[in-house]
Amino acid sequence: MLTYWLDALPLVAILRGIQPNESETIGKAIGDAGFRVLEVPLNSPQPLESIHRLSIALGEHYLIGAGTVMTSKQVDDIALAGGRLIVMPHADTSVIRAAKAAGLYCVPGVATPTEAFAALAAGADALKLFPAEQLGPAALKAWRAVLPSRIPVLPVGGITPDTMAPWIAAGAQGFGIGSALYAPGIGAAEVSRRAQQFAQAWSAVSPRSQETRA
Repeated sequence: MLTYWLDALPLVAILRGIQPNESETIGKAIGDAGFRVLEVPLNSPQPLESIHRLSIALGEHYLIGAGTVMTSKQVDDIALAGGRLIVMPHADTSVIRAAKAAGLYCVPGVATPTEAFAALAAGADALKLFPAEQLGPAALKAWRAVLPSRIPVLPVGGITPDTMAPWIAAGAQGFGIGSALYAPGIGAAEVSRRAQQFAQAWSAVSPRSQETRA
């Protein structure tokens, strides 16, 4: 279950543009902040090499994979590189089925309930609500009334530590974090600081923390 990887901190680090020679250092900085799921989008420089290095450096206690996956052939390449997670910007059911046939976790991008249910029928482990800026928390609240409660929905796009709360109130069970966490040229120390800010923000506004306070 993907929830195993999301339980401690349900934030997915999106390392778009990362270079292989910095992947271990950046990955460890993010992992030290509590992140357990990291993706390297395939439109990054040498993404398969970065996935391979991250998988070795961080080990089996982290879920490493690829984002911006568009084809079934790419699924095979990612698996060979050591990736165990497929994240997509769309909900192509052939790619979802290829990921599941390869024994990988799959999180497709969806922008409508029709796409969401088709993705689930194809075997999706969670749903990436994308682009989050365009859809907004109100859309997610409506979706949550009909989607299975066990399926994590992770908004992606424009998420910052300050914008989490309304999404969580609408039913978000985690987030994908991109340029607000990492962008090319940002060093490990700054990435570490940002990762800790996100982790602290989640801890402050997560449903579990609210239950504890009640």
